[in-house]
Amino acid sequence: MRDALVEVQNLKKYFLVEHGPLSTHRGKEEYVHAADDVSFVIQKGQTFSLVGETGSGKTTTGRCTIRLIEPTSGKINFDGVDLLSLNKNELRKARRNMQMIFQDPYASLNPRMTVGESIELPLKIHNLGDEREWRPIVMDLLDKVGLTPASQYIDRHPHEFSGGQRQRVGIARALASKPKLVVADEPVSALDVSVRSQILNLLQDLKKDFGLTYLLIAHDLSVVRYMSDALGVMYLGKMMELGPSEEILNDPLHPYTQALLAAVPLAAGPMKKGRPKLKGDLPSPISPPSGCRFHTLCPWAQERCAKEEPPLIDHGKDHFAACHFVDEIKQKL
Repeated sequence: MRDALVEVQNLKKYFLVEHGPLSTHRGKEEYVHAADDVSFVIQKGQTFSLVGETGSGKTTTGRCTIRLIEPTSGKINFDGVDLLSLNKNELRKARRNMQMIFQDPYASLNPRMTVGESIELPLKIHNLGDEREWRPIVMDLLDKVGLTPASQYIDRHPHEFSGGQRQRVGIARALASKPKLVVADEPVSALDVSVRSQILNLLQDLKKDFGLTYLLIAHDLSVVRYMSDALGVMYLGKMMELGPSEEILNDPLHPYTQALLAAVPLAAGPMKKGRPKLKGDLPSPISPPSGCRFHTLCPWAQERCAKEEPPLIDHGKDHFAACHFVDEIKQKL
């Protein structure tokens, strides 16, 4: 695509399960299917969100997208470059344009380094500018993320900051190399409610100021509604629904997306009442169900769902859903 910054095709990531000495499964190779044939496109300047409950594979997919985790197979095209074809040195150069904001703003910062040293680190690694320019650059970044005056913060250590302030430092560090793509992994989930809106507004402002593209990983649908231009809904390593955010949030087609929205009244918007509730437990990602992975919990499941895996089909307006019975379900709701 002409304006695509990231194109992910048929991404798979399987983790080998390590069994203990007393396990009855010892000697048998088993794999967690964290991401299974996941495909999506992120346009330049867009905020694309990956949504799903814990264990859906969204964080693994996000980290594979920038090769923080090596995919099992698939294709990742970043700004016209095949990331999986790059050697170690080439990948290191490419990382200047791909940065990450981590979920835990304390664990992601080195407690022995001042925040100034942490933010300088990408500049050192990528040899950006003269060493004499680094401190003024860091001061400017601290100002831009709201830690002003920067002179009062630059020589402090992470333990001297609140959670929201530490996340601002993490954001400044991610921006130091002037990346094109920022992966934000649950950037506000570890913060107090009163601070979350401040960080989200900051991310929106920085997106405009720096011309950023975001891959946002989240489970809070109110955050997704506020931040996203497009989103993908994941369940047990599979992409269930994909398309523009407003289309999906206002008219969800997949039963899993409908259940997610119905469970969050503030994010549900115009959702209709009386949707069937899900019953049962989440299947194991080591041995996912055949056919549609959601069929064991789906209130609309039929015999076909257990036998045949539904493809992602465009139902208009670039709104894709992987369900055999989209039209039938819409008529019943």
